[in-house]
Amino acid sequence: MSRIRQQNVTAAQWFPNGAAVEAVDLTKEENVVFGSNVFSIEAQRERLPEDIFARLQGTLEKGEALDTDLADAVAEAMKDWALENGATHFTHVFQPLTGSTAEKHDSFFNPSADGSNAIARFKGSELIQGEPDASSFPTGGIRATFEARGYTAWDPTSPAFLMDNPNGKLLCIPTAFASWTGEALDAKIPLLRSMDALSKSAVKALRLLGDDETERVVTTVGPEQEYFLIDEQYFFDRPDLILTGRTLFGTKPAKGHELDDHYFGAIPERVLAFMMEAENEMARLGIPIKTRHNEVAPAQYEIAPMFENSNVSSDHQQLLMQVIQNVARRYGLVCLLHEKPFAGVNGSGKHNNWSMGTDTGHNLLEPGDTPSENLSFLFFCAAVIQAVNKHQGLLRATVANIGQDHRLGANEAPPAIISIFLGGELEKVFETLAAGEGDPNTPGQSLDLGAEVLPDLPLHGGDRNRTSPFAFTGNKFEFRALGSSMSLAFTNTVLNTIVAEAIDDLAAKLEALGTGDLKAAVEQVVAESYRENSQICFDGDGYSQEWQEEAEKRGLKNLRTTPDALPEVISETTVETFGNYEVLDKRELEARFDVWVEQYAMEANIEAETAADIARTQIIPAVARHLTMLDDADADALEKEARGLFDELVENTMALEAVNMYPDGIDHEGLDLAVYARDEQLAKMHEVRVVADRLERIVADDLWPLPKYSEMLFIK
Repeated sequence: MSRIRQQNVTAAQWFPNGAAVEAVDLTKEENVVFGSNVFSIEAQRERLPEDIFARLQGTLEKGEALDTDLADAVAEAMKDWALENGATHFTHVFQPLTGSTAEKHDSFFNPSADGSNAIARFKGSELIQGEPDASSFPTGGIRATFEARGYTAWDPTSPAFLMDNPNGKLLCIPTAFASWTGEALDAKIPLLRSMDALSKSAVKALRLLGDDETERVVTTVGPEQEYFLIDEQYFFDRPDLILTGRTLFGTKPAKGHELDDHYFGAIPERVLAFMMEAENEMARLGIPIKTRHNEVAPAQYEIAPMFENSNVSSDHQQLLMQVIQNVARRYGLVCLLHEKPFAGVNGSGKHNNWSMGTDTGHNLLEPGDTPSENLSFLFFCAAVIQAVNKHQGLLRATVANIGQDHRLGANEAPPAIISIFLGGELEKVFETLAAGEGDPNTPGQSLDLGAEVLPDLPLHGGDRNRTSPFAFTGNKFEFRALGSSMSLAFTNTVLNTIVAEAIDDLAAKLEALGTGDLKAAVEQVVAESYRENSQICFDGDGYSQEWQEEAEKRGLKNLRTTPDALPEVISETTVETFGNYEVLDKRELEARFDVWVEQYAMEANIEAETAADIARTQIIPAVARHLTMLDDADADALEKEARGLFDELVENTMALEAVNMYPDGIDHEGLDLAVYARDEQLAKMHEVRVVADRLERIVADDLWPLPKYSEMLFIK
C-alpha cells in the first residue's frame, strides 16, 4: 500500500475537539474581539486618571521618554488590567540579532513579609527596564561572555498585549535591547532611531514646501506574508525540514503549479479553518489582517495585514509568524517559513509595502490625479529614487540570507539586481521633467469590458511589474525582495535612513535656489536628481539575461549570493550615512555584519551535515536494498542504471563529508568561512542531491525513506 493511502487524515482531526469554532454575530459589540488582548488607548483611557492619560498621550505624540511618576501610574494600570484578564506573569519581548523574538517571564506575585500570602506588584521601573544576559545573544563581539549585562527598554509606541495559553495569559511588553555600554543589540533600536531621523528630515523639507502644520512624519509598512502548510506527519519524517527548514532532497512532482489552478483557488477546508482561527487570535492582538488567499505553488498561502507604523508593523509581523506556526499545529499542519522549502517549486517571500505619512493625515507618496503638479509628491518620490540608487547594494544586503540565495532571481522572486519600477504614468512625468519639454500628463482612461452589465473600469496609470524588486504601486513603494522568514526591521531601518539622507540633500539644493518660485525650484531639483539617478529605473523583464547585461552597462550591482551582498553593510558609504544620522555607528554595523556572516556559515554547515547524514544513513541503504531486489529479479538493465547512480551517490557523499571536516588552511570565521561554505559545502551538497533525486525516480516507492513532494504538497 502506498504511503499516501496509509496516511489519510480524518476530517474530525481538522478541528480542535473534533468540531469547528461556532460562528458568532459580529454586528454585536460584545462579539467584536479586535484589540481585546491589547493595552490599547481605550484601555488606557478607561484605567488611567484623566491627567495621567493626557500626559501619557502627549509624551508619546512628542516621542519623549516617560518620567518615573508617569511610568509608575501606567505600570499599575497595566498590571491590574493584565491580572483581571488572567495573566500571572509579564515579559519584555525583544528582537535580538537572531531574527526571531526573545522573552523571559517574571511573576507579578511576590511573597508578603510574613510569607503567608503573595502580593501582586509591578513598578514603573520594572515596566521600563529589564535585564537579560547580553552575552548569550549574538553580539558580533560587542559583548564577551564575561560581559553579560544588557538592558531591555520599553517601547511605549508599540502597545503591550496578552498572549493566550491554555493555562492562562502572559503580559507581553514590546521592548528594545541594548548592551550595558548602550550599543544596540537588537532590531528595534535602529528602527526607532531611523524613524526619528526620517521624521526630522521630512518635516524640515515640508517647511520649505510650504507645510507649516506637520510636526511629525512616520513611515508605514504593510507586509504580505507567504508561507507553506504541510501535514505534520510528513514534516516529522523529514530530518532536513526539522533541522534546516527546507528539503535537502526531493525531485519535482509530476504536477507543480503549471496549471495555475492553485493561485486564488478555493481554500481547502482544513486550511481555511486554520486561517480563521489564526486571524481570530491576531484580531485579539490588534493585528489588522486584511487578506488571505492561496498562492501560486501548491500548499502555499498568503496573509496580509493593513498598514501600520514601521515599528508596530515590525513587532506585529514577528508576532504573526509565531501565531500562524502555533495555530497550524492545532490542525495537524506545520507552517514552513523558509524562503525555499521545496527545490523546483516557487518559494516564499514577504512584500514590504512602504510609505511616508504626516501626522496631519497626508500620504507623501500619494501622487493624486495630476502627479506632475503635486510638488510634495515629486520631491519625496525623487528622494526615494535617489536613495535606492545610491544605496542599492545595501538594500540588497538587507534581504540576504541563506534561504534567499535559492530564491532571488527565480520566477517567483525579483532578481538580485535592485531596480525601481515607476509605471508608465510616473515615468512619463519624471522623463518629461528631466528633458525640460513635453507634456507630463497622462489622460485618464477606462476599460470597456464589452458587456453592458459590467461597468467600465478606470485604468491605473501603469501596469504592474512583478519582476521588479522595488516597484511603485499607487501610493507606496513595494520592496518585493524580502524573504518569508525575515524580520522587517533592518530593511525598514535602511529605507528610513537612506531616504532621510536623500531628503536632506534635495532640501539643501531647494533651499539654495530659494522659494520665490517654488514650483520652478522643485521641478529643477527633481529633474536634476532624476537625471543623475534614472539608471536605477527599469520597466522591463527583470528575469531576462538581457537585463543583467543592461544593468551591468548602467553600473548597477548584481550581488548574487549572501557572501557577495553582506559586505555592503560595512562599506564606507554605509558607515558614513548611518553615522551621520546616528542610527548605527561603525561598531554596531560591524557587529551585525559579523553576526550575519557567522549565521550564514553555521546554517550552511548544518545543511551540509544534515544532507550527508541523510544520504549515508537513509538513502544509500534504501538504494542498496533496491539493488538487491533487482538482482533477485534478474533485471540487468535496471540494475545497471541504479548501480551507476548508486556508485556516484556514494562518491559524492564521501566528498561532501570531506569538505564538512574543514581542511587545514581554511579560516574558521568571518567572510572567508562563509565563502568556503558557499563554494565547497553547498556545492558538494548540491552534487549529492542531484544524484539522489534521480534515484528517487527509480527506487521502489516502498523503499524510499523520505516523504515525496507529491505527498507533502498535495495532501490537504
